[in-house]
Amino acid sequence: MRTWKPNVTVAAVVERQGRFLLVEEETEAGVRFNQPAGHLDQGESLVAAAAREALEETAHRFTPQFLVGIYQWPRPDGEITYLRFAFGGALGEFDPALRLDDGILRAVWMDIDEIRATQSRHRSPLILRCCEDYLIGRRFPLELIRHYDA
Repeated sequence: MRTWKPNVTVAAVVERQGRFLLVEEETEAGVRFNQPAGHLDQGESLVAAAAREALEETAHRFTPQFLVGIYQWPRPDGEITYLRFAFGGALGEFDPALRLDDGILRAVWMDIDEIRATQSRHRSPLILRCCEDYLIGRRFPLELIRHYDA
């Protein structure tokens, strides 16, 4: 019998002047949009993972300042359940010398109407939900999360 466990992921929900920072990436289902997001690495804090993923996928430094939400999403095929921690925060400097992660085609800024209009190309329904939660003011303090080093 296979042991079930969710895949823990983090996402950076970055908004600037009404536009959100997304990435366009290659997936097994074709080219899709996503927030800068990825998996939690062993021994890494959730906050550090969100900052790392944003840097790796957009070449922008990102400082998580609050939690937008925690989302549990089982893929329709039933194979994987994602447990996503979405963070809002401050976008820092861009480093043009950084190479984006494999599979990331580009970073793109989209307003909420463009995000809604491209739902068929989203990696998951979490992209729109995170942006909408951000827009309605969901903000939870980082103190909600406790990371204990080994």
